[in-house]
Amino acid sequence: MSLKIVVARLNHETNTFSPIPTPLEAFAPQWNDAAYNSQKGARTAMGGFLDVAAGLGAAIVTPLAAMANPSAAVAAEAYAEMSDAIVRAVEDGCDAIMLDLHGAMVAENAADGEGILLERIRKIAPHTPLCVALDLHGNVTQKMIDHADIIVSFKTYPHVDMYEAGVHAGRLLADMLQRRCRPVLGWRQLPLLAATLTSNTSLSAMQRAVQAATAAEDETGVLAVSVLAGFPLSDFHDAGMSVVAVTDNDAALADRVAELIARGIWNDRVNFVYASMPLRQSLAHAREKAEVVGSGPVLLLDHSDNVMSGGTCNTMDVLEMALAEGMADIGVGPVSDPQAVGELIAVGVGGHATIALGNKTSLQQQGIEKIPMRLSGTVLAISDGRFQVTGPIYTGSFIDMGKSVLFDIGAAQIVVTEERVEPYDLGVFTSLGLDPARKTYLILKSRMYCRPVFVPISKGLEECDSDTGGPTSSNFNLFPIRNVRRPIYPLDQDTRW
Repeated sequence: MSLKIVVARLNHETNTFSPIPTPLEAFAPQWNDAAYNSQKGARTAMGGFLDVAAGLGAAIVTPLAAMANPSAAVAAEAYAEMSDAIVRAVEDGCDAIMLDLHGAMVAENAADGEGILLERIRKIAPHTPLCVALDLHGNVTQKMIDHADIIVSFKTYPHVDMYEAGVHAGRLLADMLQRRCRPVLGWRQLPLLAATLTSNTSLSAMQRAVQAATAAEDETGVLAVSVLAGFPLSDFHDAGMSVVAVTDNDAALADRVAELIARGIWNDRVNFVYASMPLRQSLAHAREKAEVVGSGPVLLLDHSDNVMSGGTCNTMDVLEMALAEGMADIGVGPVSDPQAVGELIAVGVGGHATIALGNKTSLQQQGIEKIPMRLSGTVLAISDGRFQVTGPIYTGSFIDMGKSVLFDIGAAQIVVTEERVEPYDLGVFTSLGLDPARKTYLILKSRMYCRPVFVPISKGLEECDSDTGGPTSSNFNLFPIRNVRRPIYPLDQDTRW
């Protein structure tokens, strides 16, 4: 009799300060056969799970595949409907469970979105082998540890190993089913709120931590070691860094490895703090880089409005100051402003318009109101905003920017879209006929996902934070953080651990 395995995906990185709501529609959920078809062959953790399960000859049940871009707390009804679908599939009986989760989901009715889901599953399937793949920015909780047999997270940021993390976790589950191992977990939660920009795995402290975790996996009996940077803008008790070790029936070894890696991170904690530079100074540095001999633009990464951290894709601080500083030949995009798109489409290609652009989404939780920019220019192109991603992140998937316009204001050419879109593919510009490699500057509402694609065509980058605040700023002082456990570094500089 073949194995029956439940495989599901439910992903959301919750920025509790984001003004963008998260209803069910934001997830574009796929159910049952549609879930399978959407994930088979995908470079996601669920795609890896499906390949492992197929290799076991298992009957595969896929109740759900759902992912929403980072935004505010998940609507209660949406969380209930999606988690209920997974629980019902388990209730129908299975031999194993593989879950592709994020680890930083906060719902209106479940502050620990993943932990509460796992707890529900364990109540109906207390002994069924269960593995979880998590995003590197997961906030790991005691409930997650208590109710999973195996936890493996991504080891890269930008995330280019989602599939590999799924295969790793799935392979360990397969070994568990075939009684080749008995996984046990070790866990350390550090009193450390790491800035997202410091979790770049090709640099500094995070690179060292992941290298130590990878080296530890070579030790006999160690099955997996994950370093999770956490997501600091999820304002709930357990936000922050952690380490999870999986060993073969050796709790003491799991505990020792988790402790060793975590202590190394704690000793390096100063390097997980990000100090934002005044925006005018960042732009001055960018102008210096633009004067260096060589081709390609200087990237201006607007990490105060980073879409994949819950940004509005609507703030205008970087463009506004760049223009005030006399910078020109700038490519900008995308800026999400459905009202402006409608007005620009109405004048048509070649038409001239004066519009109020951006700064239209209130940042109420931060107590911030911004004024739209008044800009005049010409419509250069209009498109349906849909194109296929060339990679390396989400390769082969489709981006839908909604109706989109290329608006030329002279000093800058701006991609204006109906939808929020992270610029992790050249298509955000080329789909509208703009060659980003030929600009002097590119303003990108991204802190990390853009880098694998845009850095190779550039001659440098500058990280730009808003002085007045944005929904994803790297300056924690701009957020009314209330629910995270205290003391925690760097909010409390004298924190000891």
